Parts: sequence; structure tokens; C-alpha cells
Amino acid sequence: MNDVQAVELEQRGTTRRSFYIGAIYGIWASIAAALGLPAFAYLLFPPKARKEEDWVEVGDVTKLAPNVPLEMVFRRNRVDGWKVTSEKGTAWVVKHPDNSVVAYGPQCTHLGCAYHWDDRKTEFLCPCHNSLFAMDGKVVSGPAPRPLDRYDVKVEGKKLLLGQLRQAPEEKS
Repeated sequence: MNDVQAVELEQRGTTRRSFYIGAIYGIWASIAAALGLPAFAYLLFPPKARKEEDWVEVGDVTKLAPNVPLEMVFRRNRVDGWKVTSEKGTAWVVKHPDNSVVAYGPQCTHLGCAYHWDDRKTEFLCPCHNSLFAMDGKVVSGPAPRPLDRYDVKVEGKKLLLGQLRQAPEEKS
């Protein structure tokens, strides 16, 4: 092939080689877009977390005796992506004489040990480090830094519903 023929081929337009190179670049661009756009969308636009208030039915309020703490067991469903997990939970529930209800989280605020109600002392007792809590959840003695954590409580008819567990503020010494 002489110089005149090569110049004529270049002037005619697309050669087979340039066509294949363009096609390969186009395929690579479409692959990069197919993989890159969802990644950028994931990084730049985080999913909106659904913050629905989850209320769990625990039991019948009429079965609670006034000023007698009762440990109640319930099940709560937790959704994590596509996985739904049923978790067992407990709460110490106290019904006051004015029919108001308070529910405490099951862990001591010192190191998270499970506490229990001591009928003789009429106090909650943590067996790990001997923290004592009054019926209103306040620290009576021991190393616990704050009162017992409380659940949000709602009563609908005769049903007792528990919401989110709220951390109690630390007590000032």
C-alpha cells in the first residue's frame, strides 16, 4: 500500500480498527455507568430511615395490683433490612394507686446486670454490686450512677403498650 492509498483510506472516514476501538470504549463506558451510577446514588443519597414509633402490647393493666412490681415478658419484632427478628424483652411494671403505670428497663444502670424485686426490703435489688432502687426507680444505695431506665408507656383501654426505652439522667451527688 502506497502513501496515496493510505491517505485516501483516512479521508474516507471510519476504518475497521477505529470502529472496534470506539465499540470497546462504548462497552466499557456502559459497564462503568451500570456499576457506577448505583454506587454514587447509594453514597450521595442515603436511604431515609423509617422512624415509626413501635408500641408493643405487654399485657392487661387490670391484672396489675397497685404498688406491686411485676416482671412482664413481651416479644418485639425488629426489622433489619429484609430480615425480621423477633426478640424477647422484659420490663418491670408498677401500677400506682392513681392508676398511672411506669415500666422500667430490666438492666441495672451500673453494669447492666439483671435486677429483681425484693419483697422484704420493698426495693429493687441488683445482685452484682448490691445497688438498691426504690419503687420509683431512684437509686437508694450502691454504685449505680443513675435511676432505672424507663419505657415510654401508653394505656389503650385495658392494654398496656410499651414504646422506646429512655435512659434516665444521672443523679447529682
